[in-house]
Amino acid sequence: MVELMFPLLLLLLPFLLYMAAPQIRKMLSSGVCTSTVQLPGKVVVVTGANTGIGKETAKELAQRGARVYLACRDVEKGELVAKEIQTTTGNQQVLVRKLDLSDTKSIRAFAKGFLAGSGVTTYSVHPGTVQSELVRHSSFMRWMWWLFSFFIKTPQQGAQTSLHCALTEGLEILSGNHFSDCHVAWVSAQARNETIARRLWDVSCDLLGLPID
Repeated sequence: MVELMFPLLLLLLPFLLYMAAPQIRKMLSSGVCTSTVQLPGKVVVVTGANTGIGKETAKELAQRGARVYLACRDVEKGELVAKEIQTTTGNQQVLVRKLDLSDTKSIRAFAKGFLAGSGVTTYSVHPGTVQSELVRHSSFMRWMWWLFSFFIKTPQQGAQTSLHCALTEGLEILSGNHFSDCHVAWVSAQARNETIARRLWDVSCDLLGLPID
């Protein structure tokens, strides 16, 4: 009897996982941005905004009335996404700007148009494991993503913590903290080591040709 039951369970397992997938995703995506703040007059820059988490973040911020700049390496693809967001949200202030994060000249040229005296706060964000195009260049990783898709967040779910940090009023006092699932999260001892942080900063400035303060 046991020998017969085991193959039957193996056959039923994919079906059971498929049926349980919505509940599993909900359990793994406990963090949801609950802010209702509107953003008329605000300017937002979203990098990697033509796909995945960036696209979902840009869409939600545009829905709230912000002027949203999609900072993309592929401007043509960015224009298509901008039109899609404009149509979906009714917000025509969705614009595309060229930005290649692998090119320091591109970064500097982009930055000149914005981030001095703007009172920017910074947050480190862990979105979770998200179904995005990051694995598009690896057949093996795409297969793994498909195999474990029951446990992977959608881009919309993955965008929630970014939205939480961007929208929640009064969060400025937590600038510099690490967030996961819309809450301040624990970081390792190495990440809290001031000596290592200083060394990383100095090396980064040296590689980028920036003055070390």
